Amino acid sequence: MPQSQRRIVASIAILTFLAIWIWGAATIGTMLATAPKWITLIYFIIAGIGWAVPLKPVLSWMNSVPED
Repeated sequence: MPQSQRRIVASIAILTFLAIWIWGAATIGTMLATAPKWITLIYFIIAGIGWAVPLKPVLSWMNSVPED
């Protein structure tokens, strides 16, 4: 697959994943409204950083040199 097509496919995948991640994080975050503040803080730190781990393979695939 040419590099330009890889970037388009990866961009769509990333945007879709992030939309679902944000929706899920916000939904769970509202459920934690009555929880102690330190639990909410830990949750949002993990949710704020955690999105990068599943996207690492997609980003490396997108930037890899296509095989001829």
